[in-house]
Amino acid sequence: MNNRINMKKSLIIIIYSLFFSAMAFAQSTLTIEQCQQMAKENYPLIKRYGLIERSKEYNLSNAGKGYLPQFSLSAKASYQSEVTKIPIDIQGIDIKGLSKDQYSATIDVTQTIWDGGVISSKKDITKASSYAEQKQLDVDMYKIVYQVNQMYFGILLLDARLKQNALLQEELQRNFDLISSYITNGIANQSDLDAIKVEQLKTVQNKAQIVSNKKAYLDMLGILIGQKLNENIILPKPNADNLTISSQVKRPELELFDAQLVNLETQKKVIKAGYMPKLVLFLTGGYGKPALNMLNNDFSAYYIGGIRLSWNFGSLYTQKNDRKLIETNQDNIATSRETFLFNTSLETSQEQNEINKNKDLLKYDDDIVILRNNVKRATEAKVANGTSTVIDLMRDVNAEDLAKQDRIQHEIELLQAIYNLKYTTNN
Repeated sequence: MNNRINMKKSLIIIIYSLFFSAMAFAQSTLTIEQCQQMAKENYPLIKRYGLIERSKEYNLSNAGKGYLPQFSLSAKASYQSEVTKIPIDIQGIDIKGLSKDQYSATIDVTQTIWDGGVISSKKDITKASSYAEQKQLDVDMYKIVYQVNQMYFGILLLDARLKQNALLQEELQRNFDLISSYITNGIANQSDLDAIKVEQLKTVQNKAQIVSNKKAYLDMLGILIGQKLNENIILPKPNADNLTISSQVKRPELELFDAQLVNLETQKKVIKAGYMPKLVLFLTGGYGKPALNMLNNDFSAYYIGGIRLSWNFGSLYTQKNDRKLIETNQDNIATSRETFLFNTSLETSQEQNEINKNKDLLKYDDDIVILRNNVKRATEAKVANGTSTVIDLMRDVNAEDLAKQDRIQHEIELLQAIYNLKYTTNN
């Protein structure tokens, strides 16, 4: 009985722990760098790193087995129309000829002494190919960073607009209360109050749209990082002053181009090893009729051992073209690298201009907001004096709100432009 009670208590504790852990995560803070790292770890493609490494180990192991003794077994039974005979008749001596049916079974063992570098070059090309695959995977994985950035700054912009929406609702409510008092005093009428009510409804409507968009962005970011994100999640806004900007390009594509060039250089070693001589020890053991002694027509065992040198010159016919083909591929990679750097330079220039543009716009945003606020307050005073209409006031309230939204837009766009530049250069 006590055990059952203890088990229930333990289960309740676990459930509460999971619940509060989930609540803690739902209200936790995630920086953009944390989101980028979590997205990489959650991306299914990351499993390929382990698969590439395993494939490399298998191929290296197989290549290394080329130094082990090689065994082969063969058997043969044949019937010949003629056999070798001794063209001499010696009186009193019966020299038997060979049988036309002959049999043999052999086992051959060879041990490589020197293969001209074939095994070594196979290992090198396995390593180079695996390294190039890893670098290609780095390039594919790097693209996830851009997707995270788009979602993150989209949420920041929507958060800022929600805060501004709340301020606008407060402002409209203040004006609603003010105009209500004016109606009591006979300064305004119901149509003036209705004009404010329309703006309030439009603001509430706009909030619903912002909330819906934010949820969609949070869902997409959550899918990227592999976590369910609550609307209360805090995404800190990066400090533009603390962000370092460098034009030096450190993109993974450059490492991929280098790895591909190394892979091609390794293929040259394979070509060279292909036309080098091979030296092996060999041993052949057999049992057959006849064996090595052609005068013995009985079944018997035998063996042959020695050292063998072989040199195949057939690859020399294609060696020149093979090298030219590799050099052509190297030129293609060099062209791809040059094109990539050219396009990256264009993107860097565009993003730097975008950064400078938003910095310039932000210089004037605060002054514009202050001036819009002054105009709005002046219109409020005119409405109180009866020299201006509520429609004029709503126009100036909306103009101030638009100025504040522009400031928010420029601030987020500046941060996003900086991170776009960081993505383009990988700094």
